[in-house]
Amino acid sequence: MIFVAMDDTDNINTRGTGKLSRDVSAELGKEYPVKGVVRHQLLVHPDIPYTSHNSCAVIHIDADIGDYEEDSGEILKIIFEKAKKEMLNDFIEGSDPGLAVASDIQVNSALVAFGRDAQQKIVTQGQARALARNSGILLEGLGGTEDGVIGTMAGIGLSSTYNDGRYILLEKVRELTGDQTVGTLLESGIDEIISTEGEIPEKDTIIKSRDDSWPKPSPINKKVVLLAENIRKEWKALKRK
Repeated sequence: MIFVAMDDTDNINTRGTGKLSRDVSAELGKEYPVKGVVRHQLLVHPDIPYTSHNSCAVIHIDADIGDYEEDSGEILKIIFEKAKKEMLNDFIEGSDPGLAVASDIQVNSALVAFGRDAQQKIVTQGQARALARNSGILLEGLGGTEDGVIGTMAGIGLSSTYNDGRYILLEKVRELTGDQTVGTLLESGIDEIISTEGEIPEKDTIIKSRDDSWPKPSPINKKVVLLAENIRKEWKALKRK
């Protein structure tokens, strides 16, 4: 897997990082097998500047660096430059964007710990940049204070666990609005639907949507899982942070 992470790309009056990440993924998807985009929630704290929720977004490219003719470092640089170009083309004044690109083989335990720490306490640009330098990960601030480099590195650490956040883009899932059968959801890119009590619904079970929107599955144990609640045999999709 190749991770393309971005953070702090907006201001209070503009489109969010989620929208930009989906636009960048659409461009990257013209040449690379994009699996989806995962949103990760970071710490909300008065000493941390953020727009609305302090979340970052990570594009998952379902490929190994050995799949390409270029050497491993070169293919990551190519992807980095393509993502950077798209981000700069949509740069918003007042934002502090950061971009990072890494292969899963570059992710180590220190980076995963950094991601977890970023959800619980204040971490710094210095820590993020040192991790990138020592791990050989491409990282760059693209404007403003460049604080976005913190969230991008945290995002890669969290995404690499396949056990955090939720998908904001996944194959055909975003096209499914309103109530859907389990069978339809499983055909759209979701691997498993399960209740918070561990119940597994039949394929013809109707999963009611939240506010008539599309389902919000999460990466759990390397699977795409839609959590739901079953109250008196009425199933309703849930959304994780």
